[in-house]
Amino acid sequence: MSADKSITYSSTRGCPTQANLSFRDVVMRGLSHDRGLFVPDAFPTVTKEEVESWRSLPYHELATNVIGKFVKDDQVPRAKLAEIVEKSCAAFRSEDVTPVIDVGGHMILELFHGPTFAFKDVALQMLGNFFEYFLETGSNGGRLAVLGATSGDTGSAAIYGLRGKKGVDCVILYPKGRVSEIQERQMTTVPDSNIHCVAVDGTFDDCQDIVKASFNNKEFRERVHLGAVNSINWCRVLAQTTYYFWSYLRVTDKHPLVEAVNFSVPTGNFGDILAGFYAKKMGLPVGRLIVATNENDILHRFFTKGEYHRYDINKTISPSMDICVSSNFERYLFHLAGDDSTTLAKWMKDFETTGKLTISGKLLDQAKKDFSSARADTAMTLEVIKKYNDEYKYMLCPHSAVGVSAIHQVKEVNMHTVALATAHDGKFPDACRRAVDPLPPPPKELAKLWKLKTRSSSCPNDAAVVQAFVEKRIEERLAKADIAKQVKKAAVAAIVVGVAAVVAQTLMKRRR
Repeated sequence: MSADKSITYSSTRGCPTQANLSFRDVVMRGLSHDRGLFVPDAFPTVTKEEVESWRSLPYHELATNVIGKFVKDDQVPRAKLAEIVEKSCAAFRSEDVTPVIDVGGHMILELFHGPTFAFKDVALQMLGNFFEYFLETGSNGGRLAVLGATSGDTGSAAIYGLRGKKGVDCVILYPKGRVSEIQERQMTTVPDSNIHCVAVDGTFDDCQDIVKASFNNKEFRERVHLGAVNSINWCRVLAQTTYYFWSYLRVTDKHPLVEAVNFSVPTGNFGDILAGFYAKKMGLPVGRLIVATNENDILHRFFTKGEYHRYDINKTISPSMDICVSSNFERYLFHLAGDDSTTLAKWMKDFETTGKLTISGKLLDQAKKDFSSARADTAMTLEVIKKYNDEYKYMLCPHSAVGVSAIHQVKEVNMHTVALATAHDGKFPDACRRAVDPLPPPPKELAKLWKLKTRSSSCPNDAAVVQAFVEKRIEERLAKADIAKQVKKAAVAAIVVGVAAVVAQTLMKRRR
């Protein structure tokens, strides 16, 4: 591929009409029309010298360089790309965007300094701005209906990334009673008319299944111009690769003799750690990638025993990881199958039929080479939260604590290991209070949520009902927009008539 051409993308499941698509196409499409996920047709490479040349750059410039490896001028002009990334990073409270600090003999990458205090802000601020640019420059006739599912953090991050965006309707499904109160309030207190929050009677996996079913409904998908914000959207994974490069440079700032950096990632849908895997494929010096799970441990079982077997969801204190099928995992399975879409499609068909996918032998050996894993139950998670507060005066959220527990379990507590802190502890006071009481005061942005009005809708666990809801909300908003346009047009006409009358009156006076 020419150095001045953008990377193209194809579906993991091999449909010829879903191959060699542009960055713009896959971002706007979200999910492939053959039910697969888009993966790069090639991976750009970075040399150690090139990474070194980025050391002194601020986050937004480094991120522009990383994303610019995939996205060239034929998709987004470089100046516009830099503008999109800088605008996205400006939404963060920290100048570093994602600071890296020393705690407890290892490093922590703080990913909670964005608008919703969760790691997903990094990708969803960027995705929202890419959507805006693509709609302004001709995609979808300027309209997009985003349908997303959330286990807690994706919803609010998507909402804050899309609120008020022209031409965008954003509908977020969340499992009723299975997100924290603050997570729910972060979604339901946003008043913008293009935002619609829906509590579904079911689990996160049920919400995710509704989203996938909606993408597989061709008539509905095309009628509403459906788009995705979940980590099935390639843009999210690409955006998340940037903080692996950033944290590698910050670790080696402090410890110049470090040759490779390990990362421990609290993992639910597999998108966050997949970004680290892709950064490593590009050439970033990454050592171990540690998959950290809670009691919903389908990924831990896969990387230890080769068993990707679907079980019922356990409700835990780390709700954003309460997932029994990791939607992004298909991308990794595609690579594990040797980038063979025929093998991958068979694996997924068998899994969708039986709820089981089992590997062994060389495939399992390769999987274990690619990823380590560990599982932390509720008791272990609370123990870590208490230990880090007592000994280091540092509060971890329940998800971040799972990642920290993992590095202790795999014996990688050292200065070249980074635990990803994926959310602020203030989002999960009920869970954290079980380990630390009294809690430190929450950030003012979270504290004020209790004083704001909420608005949300409820739907049964039924894709057809949700799709009807989406269409009704779009129709209502378009009708209001049309009325507003007519009122504005009438007001302009009245002004024109008034001005004309004044001019005519002035002319008559002059004639006299």
